[in-house]
Amino acid sequence: MTQHVPVLLARVLELLEPAVARPAAVLVDATVGLGGHADALLSAHPGLTLIGLDRDPEALARSGERLARHGDRVHLVHAVYDELADVLTRLGLSGTNSVDGVLMDLGVSSMQLDLTERGFAYAQDAPLDMRMDPTAELTAAEVLNTYSAADLARVLRDYGEERFARRIADAVVAARAQEPFAYSGRLVRLLYDAVPAASRRTGGHPAKRTFQALRIEVNGELEALRRALPAALAALRVGGRIVVESYQSLEDRLVKRAFAELAKSRTPPGLPVELPGHGPQLRLLTRGAEQADEQETEHNPRAASVRLRAAERILEAA
Repeated sequence: MTQHVPVLLARVLELLEPAVARPAAVLVDATVGLGGHADALLSAHPGLTLIGLDRDPEALARSGERLARHGDRVHLVHAVYDELADVLTRLGLSGTNSVDGVLMDLGVSSMQLDLTERGFAYAQDAPLDMRMDPTAELTAAEVLNTYSAADLARVLRDYGEERFARRIADAVVAARAQEPFAYSGRLVRLLYDAVPAASRRTGGHPAKRTFQALRIEVNGELEALRRALPAALAALRVGGRIVVESYQSLEDRLVKRAFAELAKSRTPPGLPVELPGHGPQLRLLTRGAEQADEQETEHNPRAASVRLRAAERILEAA
């Protein structure tokens, strides 16, 4: 397995430092993965307690080994990030105004990409699985073999922003009538045939958008993120900070909207003064979405698509 390199680590540490350097600070790493960001944060702040969530039991086991040296300052929980409020309650914290920092490093993890049998990477022939939590039921193979052409096209269009969604869906339905899909290699070959040559020359690998769409559908990623963002923002106490790293435009758009909604005043237009309790709840810490520089991208290819946004709570959540 390739070495796990946390994306934009220095910038994440810089953005969270003012919030998590407080005595007895609590940080939620909502996607702890292999624990790279978490380890660095715990090492930098000896008084920090970390609550790490992940839906992947193998990732939790590996991060548990990595973070063991930090002792009882670490609480790891098998959960999806939209369960954040329930996790905090189970640990004796309130779902609102109770933590100093939240970190979300979204998308598929380096470990999941590296494990061929998980089926996330289209460069290798592997079972069409794509479950971030192997205990979940729905797999990519089931989506391909059971969804109607219309539903397949919707998934590819909405989650992969695939221009040839219906064309690919029709090809999948025709092919599965001969033999159900089981391995990624066959799907990749179908995509090469279904996507026009001109688009293949200019639009990147023809499987990229389809694999993204299937992965999002299998794991319910966007719906989970829609639920998780309000919970994460509500959990922050005043002065608390949230950092979110997204790796595709659909995720980044959701983060941008969630931050923008709380960063604006709720005082009706035209009033000469801000109504008490109606001012902005968040202060944006980044101008738009920040990207990795060329040096980091060269060192860590996963950083090429990252979009980082951060905000600080400046008014207590209702």
